[in-house]
Amino acid sequence: MFGRYAEFIVSSYAATLVVVLLLIGWVVIDYRRQKARLRDLEARGATRRSGRSATDMS
Repeated sequence: MFGRYAEFIVSSYAATLVVVLLLIGWVVIDYRRQKARLRDLEARGATRRSGRSATDMS
């Protein structure tokens, strides 16, 4: 199907898939950490300039 470049093409797609999945995982983990930090700050009494709470953001 891909001819003599099949190994290169398949490995390139596989590497790209791995990188994209790692980036998605990183973003999800960072989002959860930021939400936790925000909840912690609000529990300590810190307020936002906008006046909205973390629960209003969902």
